[in-house]
Amino acid sequence: MTTPAYPPKPVPGDRIAVISPSSGLPGLFPLPYELGLERLRKVFGLEPVEYPSTRKMGSTARDRAADLHAAFADPTVRAVIASIGGDDQITVLPLLDRELIRANPKPFFGYSDNTNLLVYLRNAGIVGYHGGTVMCELGRPGAMDPLTAESLRAALFTSGPYELRPAGRFREVDVPWEAPESFLSEPPTEPGTGWTWVRPDRVVEGRSWGGNIEILSWLLMADREIAHDPSVYDGHVLFLETSEEMPAAEDVFRILRGMGERGLLGRFPALLMGRPKAWSFARPLDPEARARYAHDQREAVLRALDVYAPNMMVVFDVDLGHTDPQIVIPYGGTVRVDGPARRITVTY
Repeated sequence: MTTPAYPPKPVPGDRIAVISPSSGLPGLFPLPYELGLERLRKVFGLEPVEYPSTRKMGSTARDRAADLHAAFADPTVRAVIASIGGDDQITVLPLLDRELIRANPKPFFGYSDNTNLLVYLRNAGIVGYHGGTVMCELGRPGAMDPLTAESLRAALFTSGPYELRPAGRFREVDVPWEAPESFLSEPPTEPGTGWTWVRPDRVVEGRSWGGNIEILSWLLMADREIAHDPSVYDGHVLFLETSEEMPAAEDVFRILRGMGERGLLGRFPALLMGRPKAWSFARPLDPEARARYAHDQREAVLRALDVYAPNMMVVFDVDLGHTDPQIVIPYGGTVRVDGPARRITVTY
């Protein structure tokens, strides 16, 4: 499997494709979407370019694949960013032209269901970027979180090391996107808890692999884009996170058990585990229940690792994935986890 290469970076003034390879939610919730576009223009100096499916709910997989091809093939477009995630991007992957995308490498930003595309790009030899969507991070009410904005700017425009740091405060509770008043003030936040290190007795540096654990489980079930020979992941840094659908701790354990039985888990000397999303409109947990949910997920992860990767170094509650603030993780890029120094550095 080819080692992924970093694609050329855009500069302020360039055009950036805004696509919806999963769900066309910009058509249902224009307020965070329009705010995100405005910040792309005013905060980052980029010119968004939309496509036929960007604001359209119910677009076919073929239509969304066509938008992806158009975005990557256009020489005037220097980067690509997802509007948001969804749940069926796996159906788009078989329709993509790998040679077209490989011949036109560009930075792609997205997470959640966009884990599909990030794995696909990594296999095409292109480093992607796990994080940053128009509606969630750029369209955050009040203002972008400074840590999110700093990380996204570094990932968009710079090349080289970027040291992660724990968030001083984080947000758990969401606000309704259909209500204009939601965007008039900062959302409530709570004090950060820092990272929790397990077996921090070594320094690990390698290419990253992982993403949203629910999406990875679907790829495994479909036998799609995940190497049959697990040795190709030897020495990689695994990073995982869970979505706002809040999978039960036992489901997280079972997914990891499946990865272990496939021979995957033991290939990774280090794991970065994102802070779990522990509140949703469907499950508006109180603070005590949220803490219990996070604790149970951590115990499920450790239970699986005790069986399949007992020597793995782990860092819990990293600000990646479905969390606010959110730090961008280069997908297929270099990550250094320094246990003795308690430092994590990525290369953008």
